[in-house]
Amino acid sequence: MRVSKPENVFWLSSVTSAAWWHGRGTRHQVAGLCHGISLCAFSLWVASLAAAAPAAAQSRWTIANDGGITWEVTPGEAHQDQIEMSGRKVSAIITYGVRENGSLMLARQVVFPTLRTVPNDTHASLSYIFGEDATPRIFVNGRPAREIVARIHHRGLITIESTMGTVALTRTLFPSTTQPLYLEKYVFVNRGEREASVEVENTEKTVHTDATRGVTGEYVVTSRVLEPGVKMLKPGESATFALVFTAREAQAPIAEISVDEEEKARRERVESFLSKLRLDTPEPVLNTEFAFAKIRTAESIYETKGGLMHGPGGGAYYAAIWANDQAEYANPFFPFLGDRLANDAAINSYRLFERYVNPEYKPIPSSIIAEGTSYWNGAGDRGDMAMIAYGASRFALAYGERNTAEELWKLVAWCLEYCRRKINGEGVVASDSDELEGRFPAGKANLATSSLYFDALNSAALLGRELGKPAAEIAAYEEEAKSIRAAIERYFGADVQGFHAYRYYDGNNVLRAWICVPLAMGIFDRQEGTVQALLSPALWTVDGLATQSGEKTFWDRATLYALRGLLAAGETERAMDFLERYSARRLLGEHVPYPVEAWPEGNQRHLAAESALYCRIFTEGLFGIRPTGLRSFTTTPRLPANWEHMRLADIHAFASVFDLVVTREAGNLRVQTVREGKIVTSQLIADGETVQVRLTTK
Repeated sequence: MRVSKPENVFWLSSVTSAAWWHGRGTRHQVAGLCHGISLCAFSLWVASLAAAAPAAAQSRWTIANDGGITWEVTPGEAHQDQIEMSGRKVSAIITYGVRENGSLMLARQVVFPTLRTVPNDTHASLSYIFGEDATPRIFVNGRPAREIVARIHHRGLITIESTMGTVALTRTLFPSTTQPLYLEKYVFVNRGEREASVEVENTEKTVHTDATRGVTGEYVVTSRVLEPGVKMLKPGESATFALVFTAREAQAPIAEISVDEEEKARRERVESFLSKLRLDTPEPVLNTEFAFAKIRTAESIYETKGGLMHGPGGGAYYAAIWANDQAEYANPFFPFLGDRLANDAAINSYRLFERYVNPEYKPIPSSIIAEGTSYWNGAGDRGDMAMIAYGASRFALAYGERNTAEELWKLVAWCLEYCRRKINGEGVVASDSDELEGRFPAGKANLATSSLYFDALNSAALLGRELGKPAAEIAAYEEEAKSIRAAIERYFGADVQGFHAYRYYDGNNVLRAWICVPLAMGIFDRQEGTVQALLSPALWTVDGLATQSGEKTFWDRATLYALRGLLAAGETERAMDFLERYSARRLLGEHVPYPVEAWPEGNQRHLAAESALYCRIFTEGLFGIRPTGLRSFTTTPRLPANWEHMRLADIHAFASVFDLVVTREAGNLRVQTVREGKIVTSQLIADGETVQVRLTTK
C-alpha cells in the first residue's frame, strides 16, 4: 500500500467554523467572504492531508481513448487531489480522493464572482465551502451503501465511477456554463439479477448571509438534492439524481434547473475548446496536455457588470484582471484559439486598462478589480505598462481585425511612451518592482520589464506599419528597440554563479528564473550561458525552475516562459527533454491536469493564465509563430530530430482559419499552410530558417 503526499490541497487550516474571511490589500491574501458547512471539520481534514513539499512525479494517470485522463484506483491505495472548473457565473475548486478502504473523499469550494462582498476588493467574491457532509447519504436496499471507487476521469468534466455491491454509480461533476450553479449528477445502474432500491437522502443546506456583508445585501447559498427519495431498479435499469450548489441575491427568484441541459452545455463548451487549435505531434502527452490547457485558460471567463473578464481563479482572483496574467500571458494566445468569449474578454481587458490612460503619464494600475469598478496598485509600477504594450500589440496583430487594432493603438502608444519616460541613466526601464511584487528582490530596474519593452517596440512598429501610422513614428520605435537591446546587454549582462548570462537587477549575484525572458523576446546575445544556467541544477528542479538559485519556491510561469524561450532560441533537443518531463508530471502525476501557479504560495493552484503560457510554448516556441501583420506572420519551426511531422490544426488567427504543417523532407523542413484541405503556401527550408507567410482573404 502507498499513501501519496498531496501537493495541492486548498489550505484552510486557519479557518474555524462560522468564520468569514475578508481579503484586504494585496492579491496574495486569502479569498474574501468564505464560509462553510462543517468548516472546522473540513479544515482539519484538509490540514491532515497537506504535505510539506511536493511529492515526486508519478504516472498515476493514463491517457484515455477519448483524449481525457483516467486514474484506475488500486485497492488499498489512498490519494487525493484538487482541480478547478469554471463557468461565466461560477467557479468550483473540487478536492477529491480515495481512502485506503476505497471510499470517496469529496469537498467543494464554490465561488460566485458576481456576488460581491464587503469590502469590495480583489478577493470579494462570495465563496462557500461544502464539506463531505454536503454529500447526501446513499442507501441500497434500505441499508447505507458501502461505496468503492473504481476510477476517476477528467476531460473538462469529472467522472467518478463506483460500485455499491451490485449497483454501479457514476458521478459527473461540472459547473454551469452560464448560471451561478455547480452540479453533481448521479446515475445508478442495477448490475445485479434482482430488483434493487436506491435512495439518495433528502439533504439540503441553506445559508442566508448577513446583509451588511454583501454589496447588494443578503445572499442565499444552497446545496440540495433534486428529486430525492427511493427509486426501484429492475436488473439493467438506471436512475438519475442530482446534487446542486447555487447562490443568489435574497430577492432574486429561485432558478429552475435542468441538469441534462446544463451537462449538455458544459460538454459542448469543452468540445468547442478541444476542436480548435489542435496540436498533432508524435507525443501523446504533449498533445493531451495542450488540449487540457486550452480548457483551463478559456473556461475561466466571467460575465460581470464590467463586461467579460478573464480571471486567474484559484479561489481568490475573479471578476478582475491583471497586467501580467491577462494582458501579457493569456490575451496574446486567444486569437489562435478562436473562442469568441476569450477574444471578447481580451479586448475588454485592454479597454478597461485604457480607461486609466492620462496626459500626466501616471501609471495604469496593476489590476482592475471588483467587476471593473475599482483597482489595485499595491505593488506600485511592476513594469505593467511594458506588459500591457507587449500583450496588446501582439494580440492586435494576431486578432487581425483592423478596427480593433486601431482602437488598441492608443493604449499601446501611451504605454510605450510611459516606458520611454522611465528609462534611467543606464538606458533601461525603471520600475518599482516586477510581477512577483516584492516576494523576491527586483531592484530599481529589472530584466523582465526592459525585455518586454523591447518586444513591445518591435510589435508596435509592425502594427503601426500595418495601420499606416507615420513613418517617423515607426522608425522611432525601431531605433528605440535597438537602443534598449544594447542597454540590456550593457546593464544586465553579467557572469552569475559561473554562467555567462544575466543579473536580474543591479546588485543581483544569484541566478534568477526570469533570466529566461530575453530568449522569449528574441534576444539571443547570451544564449549559451543563459540556457546552461536555466537547465543547470542551480535553477532547474523536479517542478521546473526555482525562482531563485538556492530556494525551493517555484512559479510555473517562469518555467513556461523558459521552455518557450529555449525553443525560440533553437535549443530544441534540450528543451524537448525538459518539456516532456514537465508535461508528464502535470498531466499524469500527483496533481493534474493543468499547469499550476506556484509553491509554496497558493499550494499549486490551477490559475488560468499559466495554461495559456503552456499553449504558447507550442504556438510561439515549437512552431515559432511571430505575428508581423493583420494577415501575416513568420514561422521558425523547431521540429525535434526524432519527429517526422507536427501540425497545428484549425488555427484561428490573422482573420483566417488554417493549419500549419511541418514535415521532414530530404534533410530539410517542408512548411505548409493548409486551408479547407487545400495547400495555400508551401516552402522547403533548412532547419532553423524562417518562413514568411501572408494569408489572403478568401
